Amino acid sequence: MNETLQSFERLLSIMNELREKCPWDREQTLGSIRPLTIEETYELSEAILEGDMQNIRKELGDILLHIVFYAKIASETGDFAMKDVIDGLCDKLIYRHPHVFGERQADTSGQVIKNWEQLKLKEKGGNKTVLSGVPASLPTLIKARRVQEKARAVGFDWEQREQVWDKVQEELDELRAEVEKMDAQKMENELGDLLFAMVNAARLYDIDPETALERTNKKFIRRFEYLEQQTIGKGRPLTQMTLEEMNKIWEEAKAGEI
Repeated sequence: MNETLQSFERLLSIMNELREKCPWDREQTLGSIRPLTIEETYELSEAILEGDMQNIRKELGDILLHIVFYAKIASETGDFAMKDVIDGLCDKLIYRHPHVFGERQADTSGQVIKNWEQLKLKEKGGNKTVLSGVPASLPTLIKARRVQEKARAVGFDWEQREQVWDKVQEELDELRAEVEKMDAQKMENELGDLLFAMVNAARLYDIDPETALERTNKKFIRRFEYLEQQTIGKGRPLTQMTLEEMNKIWEEAKAGEI
C-alpha cells in the first residue's frame, strides 16, 4: 500500500511540473482533453477484448493520467482537487454498499444492483427519474442496455427470460411487414425495435452486445482480409471475381477458423 501511495504522489508531482513547465500541457483545458480521453477509453476496451494484459496496464495508466489532468486543471480554478475526487468516490461507494458497510442484506448481485439504483434516486442532487442518469452521449448499444438495466432494477422486466424471444419474433415479423411495403421511416422504426429487443435478449442471457458485435466485426475483417490476400496471390482483383468464387475462399477462411 505504501508503495502504491508513493507512486501516486509521484504522478501528482509529475503532473504539477508538467503543468508548470511544458507548453503543451499548460495550454490544455477540460474541453481539449475530452476527445483524447474518449480515444484512450476505446483503446483500453480494445486491449480488454484482445486479452492483452500489458496493453491493459498501459491504457489504464493513460486513463489515470487524464483523471489526474482534469483534477489538476480544476484545482487551478478552485473548483475541486484530486482529494475531492477521491473523497467523493469513497463516500459514494460506502453509501451505495450498505450490505458491506451497513446493515442492509444483499445475497445476490441482482439485489445489489436493485439497491444501488434505489439509493441513487435518494441521493441529494441525484437523478430525479430512473432513466435520467443514462448519459445521452453513450454509444447506442451501450445506452440500450443501460436503459434496460435501470428499468429492470425497479421491476420492469420479463418474469422469465425465455419470454424475450416472443418479443424478438414479434419485432422481426413487424419489420418484415414494413419491408414489404417499402416505407422507409417505418422500416427504420421497426429495425430499431428489433435491435432493442435483441439487446434485451443479450442482457437477459448475460451477453454484452457491444463485445459480441465487435468480435463479429473482427472476425469479418480477418476473413475478408484472407479473401483479399488469396485473390492478390492469384493476380485477380475482387472486382473481377464472381460471388461464387469469393464465397468459396470465404468458406476456406471459415473452415480454418480465421
